[in-house]
Amino acid sequence: METRVAVMSIIVENGEMVETLNGILHQYGEYIIGRMGIPYRKRGVSIIAIALDAPMNTISALSGKIGSLKGISVKTAYSGVISTD
Repeated sequence: METRVAVMSIIVENGEMVETLNGILHQYGEYIIGRMGIPYRKRGVSIIAIALDAPMNTISALSGKIGSLKGISVKTAYSGVISTD
């Protein structure tokens, strides 16, 4: 199966959605290389970066699920690194 390395940037403006977001990320845990979360209390938002190694359709599905959550924004950057491991 062909996989790509990607980074997903998530901005959480609605704290009520954090539990739902964490549930979604848990479902995709096997593809997550690492995760960094930064609470920006001054602005009342959280910033999360997720590093992934997954098939393109899996990355797109994850991004779509996260993007459908109210008060959460997501953008994904794909690397040129492709693997067939």
